[in-house]
Formats: sequence, C-alpha cells, structure tokens
Amino acid sequence: MGPIRRSISLVLLMATLAIVARAQSGFNKVDDWLADNVKDMGGRAMLVVYKDGKFVYSEAFNEMTPRQKMIGKFIAKRQGKKANTDDYSLSTRQPIASCSKWLSAALVMTFVDEGKLQLTDTVGKFLPVLAQNGKGRITIGQCLSHTTGIKAPSLKESIQEMKAIGSMDEAIEKIATMPMEGEPGKVFHYSNAGLQIAGAVIGKIGGKSFETLFAERIARPLEMKNTDFGRGKVPLPAGGAFSTPEDYMHFLVMVLNKGVYNGKRVLSEKSIAEMQVNRLSKEVRIAYSPAEAGGVGYGYGEWVMETSAIDNLSKTVSSPGLFGSFPWVDNEKKYCAFLMTYYLKNEGKQERYQALKKLVDEAL
Repeated sequence: MGPIRRSISLVLLMATLAIVARAQSGFNKVDDWLADNVKDMGGRAMLVVYKDGKFVYSEAFNEMTPRQKMIGKFIAKRQGKKANTDDYSLSTRQPIASCSKWLSAALVMTFVDEGKLQLTDTVGKFLPVLAQNGKGRITIGQCLSHTTGIKAPSLKESIQEMKAIGSMDEAIEKIATMPMEGEPGKVFHYSNAGLQIAGAVIGKIGGKSFETLFAERIARPLEMKNTDFGRGKVPLPAGGAFSTPEDYMHFLVMVLNKGVYNGKRVLSEKSIAEMQVNRLSKEVRIAYSPAEAGGVGYGYGEWVMETSAIDNLSKTVSSPGLFGSFPWVDNEKKYCAFLMTYYLKNEGKQERYQALKKLVDEAL
C-alpha cells in the first residue's frame, strides 16, 4: 500500500498516538460533556469523530463507580469471561445490540446492487413457510424498515427465544407463526423479525451462512477485523453483532463516502441513498417504537434523525443500540462519529444523543 492510500486503521492509530483530542481545543465542551455524563452511561465511554479524510477526535473516559465495577465483574463471571474495567480503546470489542441493524441492512443491499434481489421482492418466493402462514407478500424493503405488519414479541423476549432455536430455518418457522397486527407496509413495529427474515433470504440466495456472507461482503472489504455476529447457533441480524470503535468507524466512513471505502466501492451510491429515505409516512401507524428513538424517521436498518429543510433529504442517520452505543453520519456537515458505551437504562438516552451531537457539530 502506497503512502497516499494509507489504510484508515493506520490513520486511527496515528490519531490515537498523537492524542488528537487534546490538540483540538474546539472539542473542550465535548470533553466536559463526556466527563460529566460518563457515570450515567455505564462509567466508561469512548468517542471517535472523522471529518475531511482524517480522525479529528478520539478520546476515552472512565469514571466507573465501585458498584459499576462489581456489576461488570458479576456479568463477566456469568458469561465465563474475565472482567475488564480498563479504559475503552479503539480495539475494545463488545456487543453493539441494534447498531447491528445498520450492518445487516447494508449486507442485504449488496445483493440488491448485484441484481440478485430487489427491494420489492416478496419473501414468500424464498421462504415458503411464510407464504403458508399468510406472510408471503411481505417485501424485502418492508423487512428492512420494520413495516412487515408482524406483531413480534419484545426485543428481549425475541432474543431469548432465538437462543433456544437451533437453525435459521427454525427461526423463520417461529416468525411464521407470529400474529399480524396490520397490513405490510402500513404498520411500523421495531423488532428483530424483519431483519431475521431478510437474513434468511440472502442465505438462500447466496448459498452460505449469514455470518459468512457478512464476513465476505462487509467485514473484509471494510477491514472490520474484529466484527462478527458471534458464535451462536442462529445469527441475530437485528442485534447480535460484536464490534470495536475502530471497526465501526470503518463502516461509517463508507456510508459517509456514499459507499466507498479506501478507494473501493462496497455499496452503490443508490443503495446508500435508498437506506436513508424515511419510510414512515403519515399513512404508517406506529405500533411500537423504542422511547429512546424520540419519534424520528426510519429508513433501511437506520434511523433518520434529521432531514434537510432545503431538499428533504436525510441530513443525519444513525442506528443506536440498546447498550448505549451511538453511531451517526451527518451528511450535511460531512462527518461521522461513534460513541461506545455499555449501559441498559434507556431514560434520557435520546436527549444525551442530541446534546452530544450538538456539541460535536459546534466543535466542527
């Protein structure tokens, strides 16, 4: 690799070694905000910001209380792991919950780019069991936008159910028996069901497991060396990924650059744009939306936080996770950022996201 096309990983390393954040006096308010809020965000946080071809901020904060450390050790022990309460780093790997949805939707869109799948394709042609249970007319686009019309169980209950299932086919059979709560395309219900269906469809088309397809089409091209969907019997496209701040930033840079990463096209510009269109029109009834979403719009695998007043196109898109991590891309200011945290308390999350983004906007 020549000196002009250094990998983003190298730039990240250099940014960290140079302690970029402290050199950026414009980020003082961001520093202060993170220092003030880190205790309420699980005790640890790391924020990375990328703009104009470089990383302009990379800083970790650690104010874990004795109680938070104790809880961390308890959870780690139950998982058979060694507790880690060190500062987050660019290589810290942990579950990212619904941040996974953005990755999975992008994977599905690679099949659209290749012409092997259309967003208007109905799932029954790939998964007959869904057609047999009255769900065959659901489209791929509706799976990616949570508008399948399926009345799915809560996210927590759904994850527990999937852990007890032995294969992707069994998972789809389970979804096939779920009740409907409205016409496909007319009801929004944020859940795991749609992306699970989409994941099964591309498995049928690609002839490989979801994990393998993700590794080949997203992780490897984006140099996401520490990102995968775990080692469970059934992958969870809607919430089962593990990643690091460095890896997820590679993905966000690709989105910011309209599908291109390090000079290589991973997704078409058309697919990036399709993913960012708000699918929640006035005709769509909201059956369930997480409180932390704050009533914003939804595209394919990502929330549409803001739209431009000029052309109504997506200004900011994001896909925050249940555990508190918050990735976003601002198309208007042309930057992307990733906040890694780990805490379950949803109260105040959306307000924190908005406050942090506002300070980053001002710093840039």
